[in-house]
Amino acid sequence: MWVSVAWLALALVHTPPALATFSAQLRKRMYGVDDAGPLGLILVHRGVLFLAVASVCVLAAFNADARIAAALVTTISVVGFLGGYLLHKAPRRLRVIALIDAIALIPLALVGVDVWARLSA
Repeated sequence: MWVSVAWLALALVHTPPALATFSAQLRKRMYGVDDAGPLGLILVHRGVLFLAVASVCVLAAFNADARIAAALVTTISVVGFLGGYLLHKAPRRLRVIALIDAIALIPLALVGVDVWARLSA
């Protein structure tokens, strides 16, 4: 049960940027940039990728066979952003996103323990 809840928490973390796929206003509010032209396409595509991450997290919550791949994808998403955030000297504009991703390390660790047990079995 706790593993499913952790997966759903990770899906929730990835939902706002996924929803940005469908709303230029939300992209503007979240990223603070005008998304006209090629940048708009890149931000929409980014949202689609977050939709994929959120979807695989929901799948992993209910399908144990999906958890190893989902853990890989979700770890890349969360740790990748936090690493980039730190490498770019922690831009103030992205602090809230970094805080949310830092909190997401807790459910990510929980699912990691579950996945590690599966790999070790």
